[in-house]
Amino acid sequence: MTDLLAMTAVQQAERIRAGEVSPREAFDFWRGRAEADDLGSYLWVAEEAPADLGELPPVAVKDLFCVEGVPSAAGSRILEGYRPPYTATSVRNLRSAGAAVLGKTNQDEFAMGSSNENSGFGPVQNPWDRERVPGGSSGGSAAAVAAGNAPWAIGTDTGGSIRQPASLCGVVGLKPTYGAVSRYGMIAFASSLDQCGPLTRDVTDAALLFRHLVGRDPCDSTSLAFPEEVALPTAERLDGLRFGVWGLGEEGLDPGVADVVRATLGRLEELGGGVEEIELPSARHGIAAYYVIAPAEASANLARYDGVRYGPRSGDGDLTAMYEQTRHDGFGDEVKRRIMIGTYALSSGYYEAYYGTAQKVRTRIADDFRAAFERVDFVVTPTSPTVAFELGERTADPLAMYLSDYFTVPMPLAGIPAVSIPCGLSEGLPVGFQIAGPAFSESRILDAAYALERAIGFEGVPRT
Repeated sequence: MTDLLAMTAVQQAERIRAGEVSPREAFDFWRGRAEADDLGSYLWVAEEAPADLGELPPVAVKDLFCVEGVPSAAGSRILEGYRPPYTATSVRNLRSAGAAVLGKTNQDEFAMGSSNENSGFGPVQNPWDRERVPGGSSGGSAAAVAAGNAPWAIGTDTGGSIRQPASLCGVVGLKPTYGAVSRYGMIAFASSLDQCGPLTRDVTDAALLFRHLVGRDPCDSTSLAFPEEVALPTAERLDGLRFGVWGLGEEGLDPGVADVVRATLGRLEELGGGVEEIELPSARHGIAAYYVIAPAEASANLARYDGVRYGPRSGDGDLTAMYEQTRHDGFGDEVKRRIMIGTYALSSGYYEAYYGTAQKVRTRIADDFRAAFERVDFVVTPTSPTVAFELGERTADPLAMYLSDYFTVPMPLAGIPAVSIPCGLSEGLPVGFQIAGPAFSESRILDAAYALERAIGFEGVPRT
């Protein structure tokens, strides 16, 4: 059964369908790996296999997704012990396709963070170097896949929370077009930005998992029917495709990361792709706009956690004191920081100056991408300005932490899809390469990423 560790999820599914491995054998193998995880990747692991196992290997699920009867705390003490009475549509879709829930993965509290150090249940360690962060907020999912403690996983991406940990852990992470995957049952952070997507060992696995996630959901009015069936990628060449490069001259980009990305651009040209630098004039303001819009939406979404309906309750019986004490005890520092920022930005007299202006910047960023896609097929960037940084290195400097998402924030603000694939090493740690395209171009993005992945031949962290 150790052969499963060396296989991609697609290869495992083929073995299960061929009868060479039973669904229960596959589930038990991966459950054992998840149970033995010592990186802090999991908050809950399934005790036994469900009766209706299918032909796909089990999937690790970020703690942000509600699963009926299973602890679903969004990485927060304020929801500790909460067991939802329903299951998120994305998880339900995967179950219907044959993928059982393996476990719930650790995350930054309410998906607020870039390092997975903000979890109410402790940080996750990067399997490449246990003294470093795995990225966030889907760091538990990324670390589990990278370490071989899950065959694949799902996470959520609000400002980069799938792609950034994928980059730091050396796996593939896809942020879909906004609306391509239902948000029903995802515990909300910023409703106009949150999206579910896969974290996998390779691009083919990402395509297969994404295929089973998409679709219109009557429970989510923002969800949309995907215009085509998601095909598994097959491209071997990139002839005729044009790639617009943004960000290599930006301040804060680590020189080692830049060198690896430039080498990857050379691979694109070897495969027949055209490479040219482009400008996204408003994208450099993405971080400023994002850290007004996302906290503003969070301040509204998190108002429901007050000790009345969910989780633990604190206080001496006085209603106002209960609200204050429950939120004081239950929320971590980063969540409190963002609630205060968002509440201020929405307050009377400041709404237009901050929130209104940020929304105008968001529109300009979307316009920049539309203009770019008239010239090129894809926009490519580094995924993260640096490789994985040390645990504790940026916890006292929120601005430095926020800048980790510099290259990933513009895409969700524009509502477009993007994938991060590992493209090499700097300082012995993985570097991510990001490919973004127009709305609903996921199949084309994955095809290009597949051809590039094969040319790079990246070797992941040793799995034992």
